[in-house]
Amino acid sequence: MKQNDFSDLPELVQNYLNYLSSTKGKSDLTIRGYALDLQIFFRFLKQRRGCVPADAAFDSIDVRDVDIDLMGSVKLEDAYAFLAYCQRERGNDAAARARKAVAIKRFYRYLSLDQRYLEKNPLQELESPKIKRSLPKYLTLEQSLDLLQCVEGKNRERDYCILALFLNCGLRVSEMVSLNLSDIRRDDTMRVVGKGNKERTIYLNPTCVSAIRRYLQVRPADGIADRNALFISRNKRRISVRAVQNVVDKFLTKAGLDGQGYSAHKLRHTAATLMYQHGDVDVLLLKEILGHENLATTEIYTHIVDSQLREAMQQNPLGHLSPSDDQEN
Repeated sequence: MKQNDFSDLPELVQNYLNYLSSTKGKSDLTIRGYALDLQIFFRFLKQRRGCVPADAAFDSIDVRDVDIDLMGSVKLEDAYAFLAYCQRERGNDAAARARKAVAIKRFYRYLSLDQRYLEKNPLQELESPKIKRSLPKYLTLEQSLDLLQCVEGKNRERDYCILALFLNCGLRVSEMVSLNLSDIRRDDTMRVVGKGNKERTIYLNPTCVSAIRRYLQVRPADGIADRNALFISRNKRRISVRAVQNVVDKFLTKAGLDGQGYSAHKLRHTAATLMYQHGDVDVLLLKEILGHENLATTEIYTHIVDSQLREAMQQNPLGHLSPSDDQEN
C-alpha cells in the first residue's frame, strides 16, 4: 500500500478513509493506520470464509472485491477470532490489538450509524484488549532546571528556546517543528496545530516570551528555504524532528540525565506533570493546554500524584510496625 493510495482497498473502505480525512480531520498517519488494519481484517475474513485457496499467501490476498454483503456477514466471534489471530500469528501486543479493534469497530459504526448500509452494527459490543497503562516518565523540577542551565554552544538561543517551550508548554515534537513565525502573536500567545490539524492557543509565560525574543534576535534571516519556519536548522531549512530529538538528547547527556529513558516526548510529560503538581492546574485546563482529545488521556497525570502520595506513605519509618503481643493483650 503506497502512501495515501488506497486503491487496493474496497470502495466502501476508501469512502470511509476519505470521510475521516475531510469530515473528521484525522491525520494522514491515523488514516493510514486504519487503512492497514482494515486491509488485514478483510484478508482474514476472506480466508476465514473460504473465499481464497487455503494455501494463499495472506499478505497477497486481494480485498478490493469485498462488498457490503461480505461486510454485513461479520459476527462478533469473527472479530475476536481476528484479534486472536493477530496475537498468535502476527505477534501483536495488547496495544496493537486494541488499535485494530478500534479500527474495525469504528468502521462498522460508520457503515451502520452514519451511512445506514447495515441495519445493525454487528461489532457494537466488541471489547478491546486491556492495556496496562504505565505512568509517564518525567523530569523533576530540579532536573528540568539543570537541563535548561546547561544549554550552551553556537545555537544556544535556539536550543534553549526549544527546551523552554517543551518544558513550559508541553508541545509534541511534531508541533515544535511545525511552528511558524506567524504563530507567535503579539499578545504573548502561540498558535499550535496538533493532531488532526486541530488548533489550540497557548498562553506564553515570561520564560517562553523571553526565550523566543532572544532567539528571534539571532535567527537567520537570509537564504532560508522556508522563511516562515520558526526554528531553522544549520542548513537554513525548517528544523526536522530528528534534529530536535538530537538537541534534547545532547543536553540531557550534558545534564547527566542520559541513559534514564528520557526523550523529547518525555519533556512533554514533564511539562504536564509540573503544571499539575506545582501549578494547581485543573485537569480540564491541562487537557486543553496539551491538546488531548479525550480527558482519560490527561487523567494519567493525576495518577502520578496518587502514586507519589502512596509511595510517601510507604516511606514513613513508622509505616511498617505491628502491635506487640503485650499491646494486643
